[in-house]
Amino acid sequence: MNESILPVTPGLLALLSSEKTGITPFTQEIFLLEIVVAGTSFCKELETIEDKIVPEKVLPMKREPNNKFDEFAIAIYCDSIRVGFVPAEMNLVCSRLMDAGKLFFCRVVSKDWKNKWLKIKANIYMVE
Repeated sequence: MNESILPVTPGLLALLSSEKTGITPFTQEIFLLEIVVAGTSFCKELETIEDKIVPEKVLPMKREPNNKFDEFAIAIYCDSIRVGFVPAEMNLVCSRLMDAGKLFFCRVVSKDWKNKWLKIKANIYMVE
């Protein structure tokens, strides 16, 4: 006899882990790296979204395997705008794990304008 309040079925797990709910059961965040986001000076929309880049803000990361400057490029986004990249000297392992299906994100630590350059410090996490 099943004594659980709600039987856990594959369908229930699929529903809970869907992008619509934002709930992912049985996951943990694994801290990997501290970075300064590279290439922010190339983001033309940066001043329009800068107020949304605040400490603790989660920024999605996406692989760009066809990037002509770096085959291991990982872009960092805020509200669908690419604000920069994981520095090239630090992206190899994360890019290989992303290519294998692992999920990554970064969380803003701080930001500071240095003349016309927005220095964004962030921590990178893997979701396991």
